[in-house]
Amino acid sequence: MSKAAELAKMGEVITNSQIGGRRNIAFNGAMQISQRGTQTGQGNASAYSAVDRMNIHGGSTAGRLTSSQDSDSPVFFGNSLKLDCTTADTSIAAGEFLLLEQKLEGQDLQQLEFNQSSAKATTISFYVKGNASAQYTFALQYHLSGGTARWFTKGFAVTTDWARITITIPGDTQASNGSNYGIADNNATGANLMIWLHGGTNFSSGTHQDTAWADRDYTTLFQDNQTSFYDSTDRTFFFTGFQFELGSQATPFEHRSFGEELRLCERYFHSHTFASGKAASSGGTMNSSTIAVIAGMKHPVLMRATPTGAINDVTHIGVRHKSVVTTCTAVAIQPEQKSFTMECTVSSGLTVGDGCFARSVNNSCTLSFDAEL
Repeated sequence: MSKAAELAKMGEVITNSQIGGRRNIAFNGAMQISQRGTQTGQGNASAYSAVDRMNIHGGSTAGRLTSSQDSDSPVFFGNSLKLDCTTADTSIAAGEFLLLEQKLEGQDLQQLEFNQSSAKATTISFYVKGNASAQYTFALQYHLSGGTARWFTKGFAVTTDWARITITIPGDTQASNGSNYGIADNNATGANLMIWLHGGTNFSSGTHQDTAWADRDYTTLFQDNQTSFYDSTDRTFFFTGFQFELGSQATPFEHRSFGEELRLCERYFHSHTFASGKAASSGGTMNSSTIAVIAGMKHPVLMRATPTGAINDVTHIGVRHKSVVTTCTAVAIQPEQKSFTMECTVSSGLTVGDGCFARSVNNSCTLSFDAEL
């Protein structure tokens, strides 16, 4: 090996080591964070699973599944994401599909240098098992700033024992073309890391793009020998140790602390359930006998974008003024990236100009904020 080659290899090793900083570009790879809890009836729409940052996307199918955080996991892991088929679909229409995905912001992917001559190789690794042997497809799709998409697809096998899957992906050196240049450096979706679990003939007439990048072609996602996750209500799929890193070698999984991983996930979604009698806001002012405008709280971190705010039930929160708590009849949450305010409506009893704050009236008051991709 030449001296130049040795130095290049050394640089790759350092870049992919803890000396070079964080390796794993993916979020919640150890499936530690589960703010939403078990999710039922998923599979025919786009909705986030039981574990943070992992989205279930399905369409045109009668199949349904439950997603949950599970303790069945390989050695050195405490959790996995479990998908459990609850309604089978054995009459597969052409346009049916089901996938598990994580979406990444473009501004977090600039180091890949995709769509340039200097594009970097990357490696995907993850642990999987199931109730029976199966064949599925991994796909990496990235979005060019000009609006088109490129992707790389490869099949992998699942058995009844935990196994680590590793897939090395060459850098995409397709020549740049005007505005169609690289991944946009912003907070929108720059890439999708996908596992395709079910698909009709619209997705199976081609072959895997597993040696080189190509323009997006949905026909390459399912092959004739692949398994439909919806073939039986006995079907399960377990997933953890998800890692996406620079370089052509799969390095040991990068375990992050629970607190650090939680903060990374809260940029996209966070929720909080208040104990009975606890303040759910800072101070506010009564604008009329029925309306109070109340300053909320700061989000734990700066959210990716202005989130959508929600309360699970408006009757779980009230306006405390003087020594009285009046249960709300309506709550309008007005979120920003850093914080939020609430306009709380009650039936009567407020005094214009007096101070107040929002308070939970039971142990079930949950506020949530969603800025997912």
